[in-house]
Amino acid sequence: MRFILALWVVVHHISGPGLMMSGFTNTLPYSLQILIRGGYLAVQTFFVLSGFVLAQNYGAAKWHLQSLRQYVAARIARIYPVYAFSLLVVSPFIWDAMFRPTRPVEKKISLLVDYTLLLQGWKGNLGVGWNTPAWTLSCEIFFYFCFPLLLPLIVKAREWSLLLVIVLTIVVPSVFAQYGLPGQWKPIYHLADFVAGVAASRIFEISKEAWRGRGAWLYVPAAIAGVALIIHPQTMDGTYGDLSTGLRPLNVLALVGLAWGGGVVARWLSGKTMDFLGKASYSLYILHVPVLWWYSQWALRRDAMLPRLAASILYLLIVVGASAIVFKWIEVPMNKRVRRALS
Repeated sequence: MRFILALWVVVHHISGPGLMMSGFTNTLPYSLQILIRGGYLAVQTFFVLSGFVLAQNYGAAKWHLQSLRQYVAARIARIYPVYAFSLLVVSPFIWDAMFRPTRPVEKKISLLVDYTLLLQGWKGNLGVGWNTPAWTLSCEIFFYFCFPLLLPLIVKAREWSLLLVIVLTIVVPSVFAQYGLPGQWKPIYHLADFVAGVAASRIFEISKEAWRGRGAWLYVPAAIAGVALIIHPQTMDGTYGDLSTGLRPLNVLALVGLAWGGGVVARWLSGKTMDFLGKASYSLYILHVPVLWWYSQWALRRDAMLPRLAASILYLLIVVGASAIVFKWIEVPMNKRVRRALS
């Protein structure tokens, strides 16, 4: 599932006005255009998935000094090696920006600190696009810090308590916005997505025996409702929420249904190829913009000058292939080394 979401984000980032795939996208039916350009909405599903997977992995954890140290080591190893590699890929562009006289010294220092410590998600637009999707990693790190405190509250919750948690994940972000919490504090707003994922894990645990193999009855209507809401976002007009508010419970339903299994989609997503691509999807997500910095220099601005649709297809093939290589030869071995070093 992560691969489909990551690919949706990648296509979204090359389909905007004036970008590589915009000409082709403009020829599609209007509903498809909205879906393609709504790839940013995949981020919410990533966060829900993150809460679900962590809760599955650590549901029986007993928190003490050693387990917390191993947990922190695992979380750093999950995020930072590939992220550091992504910065290495765009390092010539970072170097150029650092020596540009039009940018004040204090701004340059701030940029380096924000990118090194993954503070982008708290700052809003930083004015550089070295790796714009990395703001989501600011959210993930915040979620990781909150998780050991959240898990004991949800791991043994029953039906009515879980319903209350889901309601709170729908209501609380809207309350934050109503009371003027800064919109650039994205980790605070998206914590609701992560908590919804933790709750989804608990819903799955207490229902899996009764519903195993019948998940299509849940994920199919949830997916159809989600697509309809994305195409018709005006459905949320007049409510206190936005499009993300409406999609959050649908993400929970779709995820629980897929976890139950059953149906063609769940079987396809469980195949070996999709399993590998899903594991490589983090590399795909975090490397696609750095790769695009270099690719656009060659494919669109120099001698090659490929037709834009051909350039888009070639870029997608390159970035998917590169993500598979980075996953196998950098992400997996560095994950093990960082875990050993820190734990």
